[in-house]
Amino acid sequence: MNALHEELKGYGFVVLGFPCNQFGKQEPGENHEILPTLQYVRPGNGFVPNFELFEIGDVNGLYEQGLFTFLKVSVETDLLFWEPLKVNDIKWNFEKFLVGPDGKPVMRWYPRVNDHVFLHNRPPPLSKAQPIKSLTAKCLP
Repeated sequence: MNALHEELKGYGFVVLGFPCNQFGKQEPGENHEILPTLQYVRPGNGFVPNFELFEIGDVNGLYEQGLFTFLKVSVETDLLFWEPLKVNDIKWNFEKFLVGPDGKPVMRWYPRVNDHVFLHNRPPPLSKAQPIKSLTAKCLP
């Protein structure tokens, strides 16, 4: 994610990280444990994110954050283990959404897709998406 952020910041894009424990229970800690875990455990080796990292929250199901409810219905995609189950739910860690500077979702891609794929493909017109009204997730200090 650091490399993606470095590559894209010249285009005016930023990377935002939203930790979630809904995928194989891979983020079981508390908010204050996220940065030390990244630095010393996974990926470790002194890793420090160069992008904004938000507090742990749900991206699917009954308690999903409003931002992800909006993103998932704004950019379509192709079974999971939470309720209520929806076909457009986020499937796994590191699924990405490209949101334009005007707050309109442009593109969505899965973790298995090369992060730089959209640089080589023309994104759909921004006018087809709805703007994001508010972001309620909290950044880590």
